[in-house]
Amino acid sequence: MDATIAGILALDGLTNGAVYALLALATVLVFAVTRVIFIPQGEFVAFAALTLAFLQMGQVPGTVWFLLVMAAAVVLQDLAAGWRQRRPAARLAAQAARTLAFPAAVSLLTMWLAPMQLPMLAQAALTMALVTPFGSLLYRLAYESLADASVLVLLIVSVGVHFALVGLGLFFFGAEGFRNPSFWDQRWQLGPLTLSGQTLFIFAASFGLIVALWLFFERSLAGKALRATAVNRLGARLMGISSSSAGRLSFTMAAFIGALSGLLIGPTTTIFYDTGFLIGLKGFVAAVFAGLASYPLALVGALGVGLLEAYGSFWASAYKEVIVFAAILPVLLWRSLRDPHHEDH
Repeated sequence: MDATIAGILALDGLTNGAVYALLALATVLVFAVTRVIFIPQGEFVAFAALTLAFLQMGQVPGTVWFLLVMAAAVVLQDLAAGWRQRRPAARLAAQAARTLAFPAAVSLLTMWLAPMQLPMLAQAALTMALVTPFGSLLYRLAYESLADASVLVLLIVSVGVHFALVGLGLFFFGAEGFRNPSFWDQRWQLGPLTLSGQTLFIFAASFGLIVALWLFFERSLAGKALRATAVNRLGARLMGISSSSAGRLSFTMAAFIGALSGLLIGPTTTIFYDTGFLIGLKGFVAAVFAGLASYPLALVGALGVGLLEAYGSFWASAYKEVIVFAAILPVLLWRSLRDPHHEDH
């Protein structure tokens, strides 16, 4: 391997690593606030990429119907719970209206705008608006009632949710794969390296979101509430911070980050309904490097995963996924030796 090939692989690895960093940050965020090891994080990636692909073709994406089905399921669940608790009908109707309002509005807007062939950035914004609500709806449907369950139970639920979303993704999007056009087609020659506008767009979007997350956690009341919940759930609850609201917000942010990741990675690889699983797992590997607790270490781990994947594809392309996922084993061993946990009987 000469310096030119090494440079090309490094650039490719850092580009993918920037996307994995976003997914790792989302995984750490969700686990810190809710104790959920969120296996389906990658599904948001696939949904966003496929939604944009359908909008590019001037078709109404399956996300519209999927979102409406999810919202209707949450409403039915809330009505059933309210009926058991004998809540007033007016209160239940108002709650149902609030749940359905945004999904219905954005779905109708998409049906109207999809055939118009909007500019790509407008289609990307519409995609974000469609996919982001899935986070809160998914939390309310699958996790909210299990907020006090053990981490193992929540992990089992996450695996079940993953398989359900993959199956529903096949139903709503079909088995065909899509590769989206780049947001920026410009190219520059830097010696032996070719730097594309899409690569710069990925770096800029990733850096911008990381800065926005830092400002959110440091400067906003909602961000400080999430930090408090992550540090001490019981203490935050005693201080009047709703663990339910914190969970919904963390899942909404995870869906937003996943959707943005899907838009960024869509032009660099062909996305199928089940592609998000492997992409999300690489973000999970980076999060494990950080012990599912540290945002800076998750960022470093994600860049390391991207570089490992790039160089692994050069030396042993058939085993590049194995190399990436096997890298988690020494990390787990090191952490188990460094922080041993003794089970009390």
